[in-house]
Parts: sequence; C-alpha cells; structure tokens
Amino acid sequence: MKPFADLVVPVLALPRPAKRIVAMSVDVSLCVLCLWFALYLRLGEFVALSGNTLIAAFVSVALALPLFIVSGLYRAIFRYSGWPALLSVARAVAIYGLAFAAIYTAIGIVDVPRTVGLIQPILLLLTVGATRALARLWLSEHYQRLLSLAALPKALIYGAGSAGRQLAAAMANSYEMRLVGFVDDDERLHGHVLNGLPIYGPADVPGLVTTLNVKSVLLAMPSLGRTRRNEIIERMRNVRVSIRTLPGPIELPSGKLGISDVRELDIDDLLGREPVLPNHLLLARNIQGKVVLVTGAGGSIGGELSRQIVKLGPAILLLVEHSEYALYAIHQELEQKLAASATRLVPLLASVQDRDRMCSIMSAWRPVTVYHAAAYKHVPLVEHNPAEGLRNNVFGTLNSALAAAQCGVCDFVLVSTDKAVRPMNVMGASKRLAEMVLQALAGTQCVTRFAIVRFGNVLGSSGSVVPKFRQQIRDGGPITLTHPEITRYFMTIPEAAQLVIQAGAMAKGGEVFMLDMGEPVRIVELARRMIELSGLSVKDERDPDGDIAIEITGLRPGEKLYEELLIGNDVMPTSHARIVRANEDFLTWRQLEPELQMLDSALRGNDLQALRHLLERLVTGYDPNGGIVDWVWLQQGTESLAS
Repeated sequence: MKPFADLVVPVLALPRPAKRIVAMSVDVSLCVLCLWFALYLRLGEFVALSGNTLIAAFVSVALALPLFIVSGLYRAIFRYSGWPALLSVARAVAIYGLAFAAIYTAIGIVDVPRTVGLIQPILLLLTVGATRALARLWLSEHYQRLLSLAALPKALIYGAGSAGRQLAAAMANSYEMRLVGFVDDDERLHGHVLNGLPIYGPADVPGLVTTLNVKSVLLAMPSLGRTRRNEIIERMRNVRVSIRTLPGPIELPSGKLGISDVRELDIDDLLGREPVLPNHLLLARNIQGKVVLVTGAGGSIGGELSRQIVKLGPAILLLVEHSEYALYAIHQELEQKLAASATRLVPLLASVQDRDRMCSIMSAWRPVTVYHAAAYKHVPLVEHNPAEGLRNNVFGTLNSALAAAQCGVCDFVLVSTDKAVRPMNVMGASKRLAEMVLQALAGTQCVTRFAIVRFGNVLGSSGSVVPKFRQQIRDGGPITLTHPEITRYFMTIPEAAQLVIQAGAMAKGGEVFMLDMGEPVRIVELARRMIELSGLSVKDERDPDGDIAIEITGLRPGEKLYEELLIGNDVMPTSHARIVRANEDFLTWRQLEPELQMLDSALRGNDLQALRHLLERLVTGYDPNGGIVDWVWLQQGTESLAS
C-alpha cells in the first residue's frame, strides 16, 4: 500500500492543466478499452481492433472527449467531488450513449455488431464513474489516514477491561501506534472480539510479536496488584517487545484515558518490588496545620519533599532555594496543585551558606519543622571541587541548624546519604560531617530536636542512573556503566520523601534513622532489564547482533563498588517497619566546634592539604586514596589560579 501513498504527493503537486491532461488520457483509454471489452462480450473472444472496429474506437473518443469537456468533468476537483460530480458524468455519458448508439445500433456499421453500440456506453458509464470515485477515495484525507495507520508500529493492549477499552478508543485517533488486539488473563474472553479486535491469551503474545510484528504491549490494568504485575512484566522481558503502562488508580486523571497517559514503566516496575506503604499518622504529625520550611526545595529530593508536604495540609510552606529557575519551577508546580487549598506557599531565594539570611527567614516566618535537603550531591563534581562541597554541605547545614536553634524550631531533619558511611569521596565525608554537626548540637541545651535520615540511591533523581539509561537507550546505546560488579540500594523519590517525613516525626533528638532499602541491586542487571523491557536485546558475546551494548568505563572519582548504611552494628527498630535507628559514635559540640573552626580557616585559605588531613581525622573510615582526584594536583591548581 505504501507505493500508492507515495504517488499522492507528486500527483497533488501537479499544476491544474497537467492534472486535466492526466484525466483526459485516462478517459481516452477507457473509451478504447470499453469498446474492446464490448466486442468480447458480444463475440465471446478478444479480437484485434482493425478496420471498422478501430474506426469505432476513434469515433468513441471523438464523441466522448468534447462532451466531457463541455459538461465540466475536468473542472471538478476529484478529491472533493461527490454526487453532483457523478451526476454530471451520468448526463455526459448518457448524451454520448445516444449518439454512439445512433451510429452503431440504429444505423449500423459493417464488422461492428449492433449490440456494441449499447454495451460500450454502459461500460463507459461504469468505468468513468468508478475512476472518479476511486480518485476521490485515493486523494482523500481519510484514505491517507488509513495508509498512515497501516504504517504505524503495532501494539497490543494487555487488559480488556474498562481502562483497556478507553485506551483503545483513544488509540483510534492516534498516529503513534496501531492497535491490533487485546490480551487478557480471563480465559472466558479468549477468542472473542472487542471493538472489532480479537482478544488473545498471554501465551499467544510471543507468536503475535512474530506473526503480526507487534512492537509494544500496553499494560492497561491500573488496579492490578504489584505481584501479578511483576509476573506479567517478567514474562514479557524475553519477548522482545516494548512494555508501556498506565499510571496507578490514584494518579489517573479524571475523565477519559488518552494515549498521552501511556508512559514508560514505573521505577517500581524496574525494581520488581512492592513500594513502601506510609504511616499517615507519622506523615501528618510535624506538618499538618504548621509552618514548614524545606531547604533545597528545587532539587530532586527537596522538590519531592515539598510535593508530599503540600498534600498533608501545612499552614505555610517555605520553599528555600539558591537557584532562581529551580525555585520558580517548583513554586509554579505547587501553585497549580494548591488552587483550592488554604496552604500558603512562600518562595524564598537564599543560600544555606548565608547564615544571616537563614536567620532572618526563620525569625520572620517561625517554622515549626525544617527539612534540610540542600546539598551538593554529585560525587565526581564534589570530588573535583572539595572546598565548595565542604562549604555548602557542612557549613550550610551548620548555618541552617544554628538558625533553627536560635529561632526555636521544634524539629530539624537532615536528609543524608549512605555515602556518609566509611566514605571514599569528599561528598560522603561532607555529609558525615553534616551528620556529626547535628549529633553534636543535639547534645546541647537547645529546644530543637535534630535528626538525621540516611538512605541510598534514589531512582529518578537528577543523579539517578535510570534517566541516564533511558536516554542512552533512546539514542541507540551504548549504556555506559562504571563497573560490572557495582551494586546499589535503590528507592523511589516518593518513597524516600515519605520516609524522611515519618522518620523526622519519630525523633527525640540526635538519632540517625536509616531507611530499609530492601535488597541491593546490581546496576548491570538493572541496565539489562531496562533494555529488554524496551523491546530490545543486549549486544554482548552471547548476542553480537543485539541492539544495545553495555560499555564499562571505569569507576568515577570517589565511587565505591558497594554502599553501606551503617557505620557500626548497633541498630534498633522503630515504630515503623521500614525505619531503623542507629547508635553511632560522634563528637560533642565542645569537641567538634574547634575542629569546625579549623576547617573554616582551611577553606578560607584554600588549604586543600589541611582539609584532607581534617577529614581523615574527623570522619571515621574516610579514605582519600579511594578517590581518583589528586589533592596535591588540586592544591597546585588553586595556587596557580591565585597567583
């Protein structure tokens, strides 16, 4: 069908005179062909046109062409012509038929049977009318749409329920993919037809992918349990078909489903595990009806914290962010969600490194709870910029905590990371020092309850591998991986944000809470799963003709193969099944304060060697040799810039 579709554009691009010549040529050919076929119908065999029969062909053309021109048959636009155009054809052919029959039926010509004078006009009427109707269909937008749909990637909808039917209706007007059938677990539906399309069983999918060239399977079962959903996804993993899904019932928009609601698999689907269910009493304890402040509100973690907080109905939510654009983006997003809410949003441009600014904000707005998510967190960047990383992560935390204590904030929660445990990089060491600042301040006689929440990698954040892998798959690969054995704990952003809020609500002061991250995940397996669930194959030694290769690039500066959540082994349970509390050694404020002063002096003097020695002395397990960046080289670069 495609070659015919390719002819449409050049035909439509011809000038009007050329189009008329094409139409006339077709009608001349039809006059001759209809005469030849009329002779066959009369004689019972095909005969060559010669003598009087050839003259009859010329007479047919000489009569028909002028009549068609006078009747306006070549002034009509075929793709918009309708019944009036067909009536014009009928009138013109009727006049032609009378004249042709008068010559070859009434008068009669030797070698031309009289019945040909009647048969040929009838055939000409049918064929000329058919060419006009076919031209209208061929050139019409509807026909072009049918041709376009035929070339679209084919898809199956898994689920013949309400969501599946709505999605099928939306796909009928979509130019993204073409629906060729449904798949459903209910055996009673197999072999039946829904909206003109067959319903298959799950076991039929591998065969359909081959026979129908199916490229995508759309999961339209938003209420399906996670266990069954994972079974379906795992079964499709080896079928070489792209898996896409609808959001869960809570996330589904009101009204009818559209093709725009179909999206890539959720991160929970990629991990293949059940999400953590929140304790709503803990969620609301420090937020509902209160003034809440979030630092780093425009970041991935701070932004999700802000989204979760507005759902819990605070009186005022203070969004503190150093980046103007990031603050604008999160403020606009939350404003749209709070159109009919009593919660007040206050966007505040500020740096946590500016103690005076943080003090003025907290003294003016008097927040009850502060969630401190502002931090530099990209390991390689902080490894190359250790002074800025320490200044922001350590002293930004110190400034915010002292401001909170000074202004009588009830709860201050630090968002920390598993990279703070026996760190091999400056980012992890800076976060461990930030934890120690809060632990030390918790031992002083202040009213603020300081707590730390430590967790691993968050999928979907700005530093996550999932967005990076997805883009690399879209680009055709390769997926770049730092080491084949690298392993990480993973959690979704909403899960992490909710658990941070709940852990903060359990704080008594100075605790280090850790989130149960489940089983660690090998990054190479995550990459393989993402490739296979995109309908592609991994290009490796076993399959050299695969689609996407996985390339090993080597560990980045300060990167560890395995992450840990605990420094020691002293762990206590909490009232939440997925949150535990660690008892870890730390320095008192009297011990830590002079060390921080020395650290500040080293930062002001750009003395990177002093910074390194301080980190080695203060942070348990810190190994500067684990990183790739040479501190001496950095120091020399700093000194050369200063000179």
